[in-house]
Amino acid sequence: MVERFFQDLTVKALQRGVFQRVKSLTQAIDEYLESQNKKPKPFIWTASVTEILEKVKRARQSLHMTPQK
Repeated sequence: MVERFFQDLTVKALQRGVFQRVKSLTQAIDEYLESQNKKPKPFIWTASVTEILEKVKRARQSLHMTPQK
C-alpha cells in the first residue's frame, strides 16, 4: 500500500514538475496531501490472498533461476 501511495504522489503531483529548490518540492507534496485529505479514499486490495501468494511464488522462482550455459 505504501508503494501505491508513493506512485500516486509521483504521478499526480511530481512527475512533470521541475523543482529548483527543496522548498518548492515540499510545497508540491504538501499541496497534494492537503488535496487528498479533503476527500480521503481508502486503498482497497483487489487481489485475493491466493493471487498475491502465487505472484510472490512466481517472482521467487524467477529470481532463483540461473541462465543456461
